[in-house]
Amino acid sequence: MGELANCSRCGTVFVKTARDICPSCYKEEEQAFQVVYRFLRKRENREATMNEIIKATGVEEALIIKFVKTGRLRTSEFPKLAYPCERCGVAIVRGRFCASCIEQLKNDLKHHESHKQSDSAANKPEAVYYSFDYE
Repeated sequence: MGELANCSRCGTVFVKTARDICPSCYKEEEQAFQVVYRFLRKRENREATMNEIIKATGVEEALIIKFVKTGRLRTSEFPKLAYPCERCGVAIVRGRFCASCIEQLKNDLKHHESHKQSDSAANKPEAVYYSFDYE
């Protein structure tokens, strides 16, 4: 059974099942998807960029990006349909980060792990020995 939740778009209380938006917002998203998809299906629009799609359809960029990220609009079918990397803003066609940001994040993690290991080895307490006098 679903639980009560607030719609992430409009804030209305609804019974949450598989989606995080209410049924009316879902219908609006579906209508927006149909507008974008009909626009892109035309041969002359298949190579449209994100800005051209927004200008022609009036659908907001965040919603088009959501369609791409969820796989509803495939970049293999629409080659110029790209969205910005969440870190640096470079245009990408899949994932959240571009290749250079992923590489930099990996290097930062490696550096952090090696620094963490060297700190833990340096801060290791010295062994303390006690002697007792039994007289």
